[in-house]
Amino acid sequence: MSQERLNPTIVRAVRWAAGKFRFRFEPEPDICPTAAFLMEDLEWPRIVRRVFSDPLIEHKSTGIHGRGTEEVKTNDVTDRVSVGEVGYVIEFGRPGVGVWFREIEAVTKALAQLSVPFEAKNPITQLMDDETAGTLNPGLLDEKILSAIVEIKTEISEVPRVLETVSVVARQIDTVVAVGVSTRCDEAGDDKLLASLLVDLDYDVARAKTNMGLGRVTNTAATGSAR
Repeated sequence: MSQERLNPTIVRAVRWAAGKFRFRFEPEPDICPTAAFLMEDLEWPRIVRRVFSDPLIEHKSTGIHGRGTEEVKTNDVTDRVSVGEVGYVIEFGRPGVGVWFREIEAVTKALAQLSVPFEAKNPITQLMDDETAGTLNPGLLDEKILSAIVEIKTEISEVPRVLETVSVVARQIDTVVAVGVSTRCDEAGDDKLLASLLVDLDYDVARAKTNMGLGRVTNTAATGSAR
């Protein structure tokens, strides 16, 4: 935010005079001449509150704003979820109720007991103290943020066990938990495995996001192969 650093008394006087003469002007919307907004310098671990709660702040571990994850939106390039695999996004704190890191850890610890791999390019994974145990940095547990996402993936056969685990732990914590699952469709764009399995588990199935498969790797030296 830019600031003019003008004397507030003078600013008010000029505005009063302009109002009397009915001057019309459109000041730059991002200028705060009286310095009404001051961004507090936050130290660790409180700094994570800003990173996870302000959609304009970039996560240094992923280079992405907001909750800091691409999920599978770029799966045609990254191939995070391959054929026969299922990707999960476990969202905490929506809509706007917030979540404590200790509540997130309760879920990640339970998932770790299933020996599921956590997505490396995810901010929560980057904050883990021990990924095999699903434990977060101890200094974060008493911090509360607006929202966060945990990402994992498994084989399709593991879906019932993962969803049951998340369901059980979600009932033990005081926040909103939402789970999204994704898989690779066949060449006709159909999903003949995951959808039917979710129906058998009494879940309502609806396609929320579809990766069109239009992405192309242009830097083969960085990725090792082109798709």
